[in-house]
Amino acid sequence: MPDMFLSPYRVLDVTGPLGFLAGRILADLGADVIKVEAPGGDLSRRWPPVHEHHGGRQSLYWLAFNANKRGITLDLEAANGRFVLRELVRSADVLVESFPPGYLAQHQLGYEQLHHENPRLVFVSITPYGQNGGHSGYPASDIEIMAASGAMSLAGEADGEPMRVSVPQAAQWAGSEAAMGALTALVYRTQSGRGQWVDVSAQAAVLAALAHAPVFWDLNRVNPERAGVYITGRSVSGARMRAFWPCQDGWINFIVYGGSAGRHTNQQLVAWMEERGMGADALRRIDWRRFTVPELTQEQVDAIEAPIGAFLATLTKQEFLEEAMARQMLGYPVSSAEDIHRDPQLDARAFWQQVGGGRPGGAIRYPGGFAVVDGERLPIRRPAPEVGEHNDEVYGHLVHDSPTVV
Repeated sequence: MPDMFLSPYRVLDVTGPLGFLAGRILADLGADVIKVEAPGGDLSRRWPPVHEHHGGRQSLYWLAFNANKRGITLDLEAANGRFVLRELVRSADVLVESFPPGYLAQHQLGYEQLHHENPRLVFVSITPYGQNGGHSGYPASDIEIMAASGAMSLAGEADGEPMRVSVPQAAQWAGSEAAMGALTALVYRTQSGRGQWVDVSAQAAVLAALAHAPVFWDLNRVNPERAGVYITGRSVSGARMRAFWPCQDGWINFIVYGGSAGRHTNQQLVAWMEERGMGADALRRIDWRRFTVPELTQEQVDAIEAPIGAFLATLTKQEFLEEAMARQMLGYPVSSAEDIHRDPQLDARAFWQQVGGGRPGGAIRYPGGFAVVDGERLPIRRPAPEVGEHNDEVYGHLVHDSPTVV
């Protein structure tokens, strides 16, 4: 893919794990993203789980979110290091950072100082709670951000404790929002000629990712609640309806909808059950052309769902998928990591890419870029960098083997 969307742009990625994905997205779109680390490398390089190769260990987190970037080391605590960063800023389009609010400004590397060096610079800050407000200086890991955003209050069983997704997600929502903010600021720069400061709060990014939750009250006059495998808020009676059903080899996502959205699916499901000898009077009595959900009581929901659950429990995920597609029904099996790894649709679209074949330990199978453009998937052009791998290449005339700086 010779011409990529952001190939004319250079990005300085001065983030920790909270911001890795922002740079990765911009790099996937073609930007020259330079990952800046402290001498010795980022601590996240040692985070588990790790990839073992010839006795060495590399964090899969590091490898995943820093692919497509070049890598340099730079000591921002040293005067020479700060000088070098300012020199690099002169030719940069975007700088992404995730230091605590005020840290870079104290080192004369804040937005105002760097904007003076390069008025076209888009400066993106990613912090747990944003640059201002009473909580702006609070540190936070993924679990604190997921709690503060309200996401944990919606995850888990109805009568159980709040939960979070087991693999940390807050940084990925924040990184995605930061990349979108950087792109928006670059568009504005084409009109104004000036860069902007993009201030991303991870708490707000996760809240925005909850999608329906912030407007749930406006639409339903009830607050969203934890419901486990069920969904709530569809009936004025407060009835909950099952969204995930156990089957022979996992789970199936299927919801009984009303109105035009559910009519065909419900009719086809009943016909399928009859063909298998598992028809039920509770379903035969329903006129699916007029069936609606908002007035259903929990007793009525349970009567509908009991025979459906018994039927779905007899199927495998593949059986459901093939028959549901043949009948043009709504619903889909819940994919496990193994299912995704061998998914023929992803293979057909060249989603997986082998990267880094020349490295010790051989190539690593990466999920590819997130889009296909003119028939080609956005490529993973290089694996995550080794510590200081591109120092000589990037610094050129700026640095001459100064251990104080790199």
